[in-house]
Amino acid sequence: MMEIMKLIPSGKDYLWGGTRLKDEYGKRIDMNPLAESWECSVHPDGPCYVANGKYKGKTLKEVLDEHPEYIGTKANGEFPILAKFIDAKKDLSVQVHPDDEYAREKEKDNGKTEMWYIIDADEGASLIYGFKHKVSKEILERAIEKGELDKHLQKVEVHKGDLFFVPAGTVHGIGKGILLAEVQESSNVTYRVYDYDRVDKNGKKRELHFDKAVQVMDMGIAPDIKQKKRLVKYYPGCSRELLCRCKYFETERIQVTKGFSFSVMENSFQVLMCLDGYGQVEVDGDKPVRFSKGETVFLPAGIGRCLIIGDTSVLKIRC
Repeated sequence: MMEIMKLIPSGKDYLWGGTRLKDEYGKRIDMNPLAESWECSVHPDGPCYVANGKYKGKTLKEVLDEHPEYIGTKANGEFPILAKFIDAKKDLSVQVHPDDEYAREKEKDNGKTEMWYIIDADEGASLIYGFKHKVSKEILERAIEKGELDKHLQKVEVHKGDLFFVPAGTVHGIGKGILLAEVQESSNVTYRVYDYDRVDKNGKKRELHFDKAVQVMDMGIAPDIKQKKRLVKYYPGCSRELLCRCKYFETERIQVTKGFSFSVMENSFQVLMCLDGYGQVEVDGDKPVRFSKGETVFLPAGIGRCLIIGDTSVLKIRC
């Protein structure tokens, strides 16, 4: 019998992180700072674990290795996504991720296309997304040497509820004061272009990867990423909003006020990341699994008709 699985995340203590994931989202991870919680992950750099039921204590990867049908037919046997919460108390590095072809050849990993949903942002918070104008390797080298990289980067002010799709090859950087949910390819390949000359807890500057970065980055003018109106569909007891659909994943925001019914078919697993509130999800005949703000639930492909009851906002992710 398939089971609904609540997940326990792995954490990352990157130097730019804060305390909100522990203080506001209840993460019991012994790290300070706590920059990221990898909520749904089979990646060896940060696996998640099952918190309940017959698979309790196993990694999600162990469960999926035992039951590859839980991934679904669409993914061809490889779990395609990694979902995380990110708390940026300080600016992240200016960075870029390679595409699949480059990453698989050079890093033995997937590329990294991602999307960000802004859960909260300080007034005036901003992020970096691509270049203002066309650049070259030589232009970037001179700018970094002179500390003038900022003049080439497109900066965008962000607000709660904003959405950003970040294809592989896009130079970017999450700014301080931003709390977000990220859905991405299952990958952990990042090339740092610039890190503000910061040092880690051991007094060492973090490694930069300029030569690799310029091989994979888009040096053209960044697209206009002003926020567009998104269609919200209202139903009795809930609303649905499609945030992103790409070749790797599809993400919806579901606002539940009473109940939301949906099906998990054989073609894909689904993941629920709770952004706010509380609720429970159940399958006919099974004991409901309760969740609250900051918790994540995995639904195996083919589990069937599911019902969420509660007062909650969730991201619903599938491939």
